[in-house]
Amino acid sequence: MTAPDSTASVVRLDLPGGQEVTHRDVAANGARFHIAELGDGPLVLLLHGFPQFWWTWRHQLPALADAGFRAVAMDLRGVGGSDRTPRGYDPANLALDITGVIRSLGEADAALVGHDLGGYLAWTAAAMRPKLVRRLAVSSMPHPRRWRAAMLADVRRSSHVWSFQRPWLPERRLTADDAELVGRMIRDWSGPRLPEDETVEIYRRAMAIPSTAHCSIEPYRWMVRSMARPDGLLFNRRMKKPVRVPTLHLHGSLDPVMRTRSAAGSGEYVEAPYRWRLFDGLGHWPHEEDPAAFSTELINWLKDPEPDR
Repeated sequence: MTAPDSTASVVRLDLPGGQEVTHRDVAANGARFHIAELGDGPLVLLLHGFPQFWWTWRHQLPALADAGFRAVAMDLRGVGGSDRTPRGYDPANLALDITGVIRSLGEADAALVGHDLGGYLAWTAAAMRPKLVRRLAVSSMPHPRRWRAAMLADVRRSSHVWSFQRPWLPERRLTADDAELVGRMIRDWSGPRLPEDETVEIYRRAMAIPSTAHCSIEPYRWMVRSMARPDGLLFNRRMKKPVRVPTLHLHGSLDPVMRTRSAAGSGEYVEAPYRWRLFDGLGHWPHEEDPAAFSTELINWLKDPEPDR
């Protein structure tokens, strides 16, 4: 099944400068996922956050391809060109989407690179399916257990997550006035280097695709509503299992959504080489605010045979 023409025109974009990527759909974990692919070599799978889609990695795809990697950016379940299923938005199942895509791409493993929600799921996949994760790079997101503690301790910074718990109203707010709220989030969560108007417009159009707002919010609803339920308690216990693959942790010093100290404490859950990199003067989107610095840091680490230095 392919995406409707209206969705494809919003999601299946070329890279800046008109460079083409290969767009296709792959089946995994009972659903269909849209991917954008460029290059050949070891697989690097890129996972976007909220409120974005694969296009957030438009700068890293060519940089990784030029560096000798097979760079693939996927749309998470319910977003972009991927299936919008009625269920399946808990992190354990979303992590199975990711590892299923790795298998569907014919690869034995991948280096996972995740930002925001994509980072949360990358942490989860590395803990749950370590044989399929070669290396882990996470941006703007602490380990799930650290995220849980930070969200409870700092309600102001997590206000968008708490506001998502109401029924239906959050979806309406996200899509009102051509998804104006999405544009405000993108700008407000940035550092001094604000995004171009065209970039913001692309994210607004993607959120306006029917059912995207609802599906984008569902993972956050599960995270909060499951805290006292058996499934949430089980997930939190499972995340005590340490990550045993080399991990690169990236964060903007001016991130208004997640405190630096909350993210930096995630190293306690990694029993492998762990490298922390703080980007001074950047906000919640370091890979977009300073793509050259981000890509250089990522590629140098991916190519480093001794990442614990």
